[in-house]
Amino acid sequence: MVRVPEEAQERAAQLREVVAKYRTLEHVKDETPISPEALDSLKHELFLLEQKYPSLVTPDSPTQRVAGKALPELKKVKHEVEQWSLEDVFNEEELRAFDERARRMLGKSGGGETGGYCLELKIDGLKTILTYKKGELVLAATRGDGVIGEDVTHNIRTIPSVPERLTRPVDLVVEGEVYLSRSGLAKLNKEREKGGEPLFANPRNAAAGSIRQLDPAIAAKRPLAMFLYDVDESSEALPQTQSEELEYIRALGLPVNPRHEHVDSPEQALAFWKKWQGKAREKEDYQIDGMVLKIENRSAQRVLGYTGKAPRFAVAFKFPAEQVTTILEDISLQVGRTGVLTPVAHLVPVAVAGTVVSRATLHNEDFIKEKDIRVGDTVILQKAGDIIPEIVQVLTEFRRGNAKPWVFPTHSPLCGGDGRIERVEGQAARRCAVAGSFVQQERKLAHFAGKSALDIDGMGRKTVTLLMEHKLISDVADIFELTYDEVVELPRMAELSAKNLIEAIHAAKKVPLNRLLVGLSIPHIGEETALLLAQTWKTLDALEKASAEDIAATRGIGDIIGASVHGWFADKENRHLITRLKHHLHIQKVAAAPTSGPFKGMTVVVTGTLENFSREEAEAAVRRAGGNVSGSVSKKTTYVVAGESAGSKLEKARELGVAVLTEDEFRKRLAA
Repeated sequence: MVRVPEEAQERAAQLREVVAKYRTLEHVKDETPISPEALDSLKHELFLLEQKYPSLVTPDSPTQRVAGKALPELKKVKHEVEQWSLEDVFNEEELRAFDERARRMLGKSGGGETGGYCLELKIDGLKTILTYKKGELVLAATRGDGVIGEDVTHNIRTIPSVPERLTRPVDLVVEGEVYLSRSGLAKLNKEREKGGEPLFANPRNAAAGSIRQLDPAIAAKRPLAMFLYDVDESSEALPQTQSEELEYIRALGLPVNPRHEHVDSPEQALAFWKKWQGKAREKEDYQIDGMVLKIENRSAQRVLGYTGKAPRFAVAFKFPAEQVTTILEDISLQVGRTGVLTPVAHLVPVAVAGTVVSRATLHNEDFIKEKDIRVGDTVILQKAGDIIPEIVQVLTEFRRGNAKPWVFPTHSPLCGGDGRIERVEGQAARRCAVAGSFVQQERKLAHFAGKSALDIDGMGRKTVTLLMEHKLISDVADIFELTYDEVVELPRMAELSAKNLIEAIHAAKKVPLNRLLVGLSIPHIGEETALLLAQTWKTLDALEKASAEDIAATRGIGDIIGASVHGWFADKENRHLITRLKHHLHIQKVAAAPTSGPFKGMTVVVTGTLENFSREEAEAAVRRAGGNVSGSVSKKTTYVVAGESAGSKLEKARELGVAVLTEDEFRKRLAA
């Protein structure tokens, strides 16, 4: 027997307890203190631990039991056919392992071929089982714990898509999912907000909360619908494949999701999953959190059978989660180009929103204190769309008793001089008392050459470091004094690379004022603010001479930015740097903001990946069309332009009822 480390035993015990607690809250009380994705992440960690150390499996483990319990207020019913929940897989390797395991078991038992797979979208709703006698609806019950469910017939009868009578007088037990549309959730939450009621966190909670009511009038008022997908029992002979079974259900007059497909291989299944993970998913007005994959041949399904809680012939292939759980192993500091020090979390690597993440920003000392983040904590990590990874919650149930609060250090080797750190007056931030360390200057130079500023092709972080280490550059003006002969002598620098770099630097000498302002690393100046300043003040000379009050009076600027910009230009070293830059650069004026256009007076948020625009190009198009661009969604947002993997901004828009434009709709409006 494999020896189980004490740490693994302790972690498994904690996971069993915490997962059981949150599953009860979700499936019994329809409460979600943590997101379903974060709960999935904890369950998957426990599953992997139990796979590695089988002796950790216990009868009461959440991996061995169906979640759910009947509410005492509702009548309890025993299912004619025991109900199951699906095992989850999260990546291509786990999908292939499921396929290989099923084929191997069928080969050993002589159970025949799989017949390929039937793929269905996994709707995020409430599993409900309908019973018809001689074609008449007699019972609708929730899954509960798989054996005992709740009688919710009175509420299911209010759903327009669920027929009271089938097309034939058949006896039938059939499984499906009750769901609330995303547009319906947005409308419902608006009404609840007006009435001062708490908002539903997601469509699944809203659907469950509607169906598990004593008063059917509540369910009747809500835009509920249902898809059916599995026959448990029928008085008629059933088809021999899963795809044909779906058609059988539809022929009886029951609603079936038309988005199902037959495939012959895991490769084709993966292509279907990728398709629905992308833009196709956003076109449907219901929450989809993955794909269900079932072996086609029902004879093979019967041979494979079930584990303690799940069928061996089907799995749920989840989409990449935007929230996951992981362990925070350490906290270090990172110096920015303005000298501000940012705490960074070092994490056990975890896949979130399609990428593996091992670091996340902790923003500042106040953020760490507010969330009580400590080394060793189990945390919920979020990465939605184009948002950088961030810790959103600590799961204190996993915290060890000796975990101490993190204290901001007083010194750091990232700073210049003696490395002393000081607090920024009036802010939660801390910065180097003596600026100008190698790391800080490296970040400044890389930012100056980056895409949002001068966009010097071939001058990334590694090249900047190489140039600094050989003392060829120490500030941004030095970049324009580099020669081919100097660059080509650098280690690992080929002749063509040196030639291309010098040409890219020469091309960057013609620069719009707003991009130069972004590149100078003036505190509080980002792309939007730089554009406002450039459109208002026209030239660098005018901005240099402006008072803090005049700059602050610029539309959308304010006192803090006004003081920051004026103070930066008043600094003696910065004035000397600007004089040198003027000698090399051709600074171009920026056209004034348009006063008319198809987006005149509107506020637009761009999120996700667009096919024909970069985010910067899409935002520039909005400005040319008279609109304003914002980085966050609020009630003041007019439109959200949503590309692939749009994430939390898209969800926020739906919650607030903000209009969402596809890329095609966006292009049509621009052309209007």
